[in-house]
Amino acid sequence: MSETCKIKNLYTLSETIAAPLFEGAVYPWELLPKIGAFILELGATLSSDEYEKRGENVWIAKDAKVAPTAFINGPAIIGKGAEVRHCAFIRGNAIVGEGAVVGNSTELKNVILFNKVQVPHYNYVGDSILGYKAHMGAGSITSNVKSDKKLVVVKDGSERIETGLKKFGAMLGDNVEVGCGSVLNPGTVVGPWTNIYPLSSVREVVPAHSIYKKRGEVAEKEE
Repeated sequence: MSETCKIKNLYTLSETIAAPLFEGAVYPWELLPKIGAFILELGATLSSDEYEKRGENVWIAKDAKVAPTAFINGPAIIGKGAEVRHCAFIRGNAIVGEGAVVGNSTELKNVILFNKVQVPHYNYVGDSILGYKAHMGAGSITSNVKSDKKLVVVKDGSERIETGLKKFGAMLGDNVEVGCGSVLNPGTVVGPWTNIYPLSSVREVVPAHSIYKKRGEVAEKEE
């Protein structure tokens, strides 16, 4: 079993309101089909002193900043101190963590953004989970469906993990930095504290504490 891909090696669960959803799971993509139902259950328990329910199944922290031009479709939770900027498009099944930033023209769909995640400029993030303080540079996106429409397989060296999912974007560990203009192809998993070079096309498991330059050229970060 791939160690890099395991929840315990990717994420700091104390940094997300969705921590209970991870209980009992081994790999994070197991949660993708469960996000919507979890939001409905959790949203009903949120304090009315801290969160305001807007529209149908959308809960927004009272100290979050949401631009009037942003569109948020439920079910969704926008965490404390989060910022949803001009023309952001949240399509539903989205948890935006505390202090996270969803930028102009960024689109989210079926995602969990841990606390302090930044997707600030022209990003598409779908069927993905982004760990604490993960950051996607301008124009970087997750591609969540294979061109042949087949089920996604996670590839870690010679190991292949069948996910059973048609839609699967990227699993980014804590403090991952994705360079501008990069494409994270279906089934991408990036370990914590790893940097992805700008304009990269990534389609495999990238180890923690590394620098992804291009396929086959991954350097270990110097301490």
